[in-house]
Amino acid sequence: MGLRPELILEVVPFGPDQETIHQIRSVCEHHPSIQSFLRGTRHLLLSLEMLDSEDIPGNTSINGLKTSQPTPPSNFLATYYDYTNNRTVIATGPIHAPGHLTVSQLDTQPLPSIEEFQLAVDIVHEHPELDRLIRENIVHPYRAMPALIDTVLPDGRNERTLAVGLLPVEEDPEPKTPNNEVPLHQIVGVNMIRREVILYETGAPPFSTASDQICEPPPDANQPTARRGTLGQAQVSVTQGNIEVWSFLAVRPAASSGIVGSGIEIRDVLYRGKKVLSRAHVPILNVRYVNDVCGPFRDWQWQEGRIEAIGTDIAPGFRRCTTPARTILDTGSDTGNYLGVAIYVDGEETVLVSEMEASWYRYISEWRFHNDGTIRPRFGFSAVANSCTCNPHIHHVYWRFDFDIREAGNNFIQEINDQLTTGNSFFQTINYESRRLRYAYRNRRWLISNKTTGEGYTLIPGKNDGNADSFGVGDVWLLRYRSSELDDGQGFTTDINKAKANLDKFLNGEYINGRDIVVWYSAHFTHDESSGEDVVHVLGPELKPRNW
Repeated sequence: MGLRPELILEVVPFGPDQETIHQIRSVCEHHPSIQSFLRGTRHLLLSLEMLDSEDIPGNTSINGLKTSQPTPPSNFLATYYDYTNNRTVIATGPIHAPGHLTVSQLDTQPLPSIEEFQLAVDIVHEHPELDRLIRENIVHPYRAMPALIDTVLPDGRNERTLAVGLLPVEEDPEPKTPNNEVPLHQIVGVNMIRREVILYETGAPPFSTASDQICEPPPDANQPTARRGTLGQAQVSVTQGNIEVWSFLAVRPAASSGIVGSGIEIRDVLYRGKKVLSRAHVPILNVRYVNDVCGPFRDWQWQEGRIEAIGTDIAPGFRRCTTPARTILDTGSDTGNYLGVAIYVDGEETVLVSEMEASWYRYISEWRFHNDGTIRPRFGFSAVANSCTCNPHIHHVYWRFDFDIREAGNNFIQEINDQLTTGNSFFQTINYESRRLRYAYRNRRWLISNKTTGEGYTLIPGKNDGNADSFGVGDVWLLRYRSSELDDGQGFTTDINKAKANLDKFLNGEYINGRDIVVWYSAHFTHDESSGEDVVHVLGPELKPRNW
């Protein structure tokens, strides 16, 4: 038997180029509609995102926006914070006619950008004692949780306040602070409106903690991260011999969709020329601590951290590697030489991997595409030095799979349960939207098929993916596609009810047999540093072809 032909990996940049981004930014800076809100104010551009038709706020159609082939982003969203008037200002418009934009004011608090965090650190330097500790290298600033601290005014509005952690450079540094007036490890609030530093009696704001007990490796104090909206879409093709095995559009985390991003996003996935998925991503990620010693937190998935990736840059945000890329889970270190998505061939699999930061958390977004048609979505969990993750906590991650088996519609779902007495498998068609639990003892799984051709993909739970608790809400949601349901609309929060995945609101009893189908799948990771157990830090299901 001859050797299999080698895999040929082709990656081509997709979507707007850097010149287009510069043009949009320039138009926004001088546009009279934006200036009517921001002229004479102290303000900052937090992000400039590119949106496709599905991502535009206000779209509520069921399936009218889908296309059979990847299409470049059509619109942009610029988000400013106006510190003079304590408000968020957004501008939206078409990419190819940026002058025709619409501007509005919001009361929401968008997540801090890299530049805004540095502005907060600059304000910390205005505090004499904290400035001394930083200048003498006794402590160094780090991004802490909660990223945004509630500072509520009498009228109910929040004065924008960022968290800045101050971590001891050494475990027992000398000299000590005089009379212990200022604790070494602490998390301070920085009021961006009043340019004031807030010290807390406990050493940390509500929903957080800072103590002598510090877990995880130290953060790279000077490590840059990618700005939200950074360019990064690429068309990926994997061929073997004369056969195109895989074709899909890949989006880096910094350019991913959703109110808090969604990790590496995969769109318009074809296996051997047949459509599998319209979109697959992780729009929701949260964590809750035992006894609520910290948090809970709704985290974000757009802020990339550095990984070790040896290879060649082939598109903005994409590097083809000659050896497998290494994240913090592989190295135990928060350093690296690359920001973006590493892509490489590992045996019979094509792998895409990136690392993301949410303050002290580190998350790994990974997709593995096997030549036999199997797709393995993976999500990993880690952290850098802090006092919260020393305590037991549970992470919940929610994938959204927009299945288009051969077409956007005419799909149906069967739930498969193994019968304990006979060992046979029982197939039950799911006719209406529903929430389902994983039952490992029944080997429960779900088959999404095309009603006409019989081709399909089976969603198989990972053996370490756990089961939902009251905060995790559920394991699987089977829904009809709606463009307005890319996420549950919730940004970063410490409110326990809002931090939960609010997916049940999508359960409207709609008929899904023969329709365009979306499956949400969640996994639950218990992280307990004190257990002493060798715990798997990477979770995820498998998608396997059937009758293909």
